[in-house]
Amino acid sequence: MATDAVPGSNSADSLAGREQGERADAARNRAKILAAAEKLVAARGVDWSMYDVARAAGVGVGTIYRRFGGQAGLIQSLMDEREDALQQAMTTGPPPLGPGARPVERIRAFLHAYVDLLDTYGPLMATAEAAMSSARRFRTGPYAVHQRHLATLIAEIDPSADANFLADALLAPLAAGLFTFQRYDEASSIERIKSGMDALLAGIESMESH
Repeated sequence: MATDAVPGSNSADSLAGREQGERADAARNRAKILAAAEKLVAARGVDWSMYDVARAAGVGVGTIYRRFGGQAGLIQSLMDEREDALQQAMTTGPPPLGPGARPVERIRAFLHAYVDLLDTYGPLMATAEAAMSSARRFRTGPYAVHQRHLATLIAEIDPSADANFLADALLAPLAAGLFTFQRYDEASSIERIKSGMDALLAGIESMESH
């Protein structure tokens, strides 16, 4: 005996399928937009328009405005994506950035990874930092996460160390404003900056045997 179909069930399933497809399309478009914006930022800083992004991503410019609101919103989303990826690598990724390596090697991996992040987004991050109060910048957001991460690792190296102060001391040279000055005004290479960070870290590394 045939079972009667539930009234409206086919249309409901069809609607659910369309909504799922639309969400998948939106996710793909978001990924394409962010990838295009990242390439433009790396090549041209902020010297690009939403039309440039739309052309590179193969989407309509209206899609970008609806999704991100404008260039500032798009840049912030891009920086958030990179910061989220960095934090995930710090907490659950492979060593040496993630768990499983010596604390000093994890610190070095973080410092180098952050220098690489600054090399792409330094000018944008400097603008964002300049707009924040000291309390907001140092007590919330990425800085607070990075400081806590480094302080925890330093305490593992030497429980008697002033881990919070030393974590701040390691992060101070990585302020985006100072980085952009060194990188562009003084033409410092990435290798020079990383080598300098390694020299600062050497003092903390020497505490391992104490």
